[in-house]
Amino acid sequence: MSDPVFPAIAIIGTGLIGASIARAAAEYDAAGSISLYDASDDVRRRAAGLGLGDVADTLEAAVAEADCVLLCVPVGALAAVAAAAVPYMKTGAILTDVGSVKGEAAAALMAADDGRVHIIPGHPIAGTEQSGPEAGFATLFRDAWHILTPGPRTDEAYLAAVDGLTRFWQALGSKVETMDTARHDRVLAITSHLPHLIAFNIVATAFDMETVEEGEVVKYSAGGFRDFTRIAASDPVMWRDVFLTNKEAVLECLGRFSEDLAVLQRAIRWGDGDMLMREFTRARTIRKAIIDAGQDSSAVNFGRNPHLETETDEA
Repeated sequence: MSDPVFPAIAIIGTGLIGASIARAAAEYDAAGSISLYDASDDVRRRAAGLGLGDVADTLEAAVAEADCVLLCVPVGALAAVAAAAVPYMKTGAILTDVGSVKGEAAAALMAADDGRVHIIPGHPIAGTEQSGPEAGFATLFRDAWHILTPGPRTDEAYLAAVDGLTRFWQALGSKVETMDTARHDRVLAITSHLPHLIAFNIVATAFDMETVEEGEVVKYSAGGFRDFTRIAASDPVMWRDVFLTNKEAVLECLGRFSEDLAVLQRAIRWGDGDMLMREFTRARTIRKAIIDAGQDSSAVNFGRNPHLETETDEA
């Protein structure tokens, strides 16, 4: 066993992300010991049964000896959980989170700062539509980006803490980058938050259409719609908090999206095939760029149908 990055970590919240951190930290020797806590009695029992780590009965007990405390709770709960955790943390320990909104998350964590701990907000750009401790798996963060949004401190101890947290996520397989909170929230608004909002809306619209029976929506679902339903199956509590806490960036992106959608609507109405071809061709290049960057597979149907040898389009 190699030397762990942190002798002890505490994971607060044992859903998909928390459980995956626990499994990855154990698998890749990133932590010497792992303590966990969840506010739900049922989730704690399930986490204990899965052998994810030492499940504590209280938040205070979970964080007391940890060198790094990872808050894996919805963004809306961060302020209360951070305020409850910090007084019981060791001096010099790291407090971080995994929320996909960093402006509000950083403010929530900093509000709990008592000057003894190192607060370093973070966000793993990884996940699935599954939730609960059973959904966690060790390779979730492999080759995924993890964004850190450190505070303005430049003292040696804080910079060493940022380095330690960077090495921890690298040990879990992540590629780590730092940026400021405002930039993070703008980038994620267009690459993650708006696509989820669109997915939720498309699925709801399909089931609300008077001309389409619910059974037909399920029976004749094409690949594109099925992918939207997968995204729309994500944790509603988490996404409610995302949209409420990253409101400005999401609304800015949504306004631009609505304007661009109106252009396509006009082209369809007036039969402007040339304009549609230009826009579709331009959009298609983004897919190639994502594959070339190693962010997705070029396999047919995302590799779900390995028997297919040539790519087909499914309307």
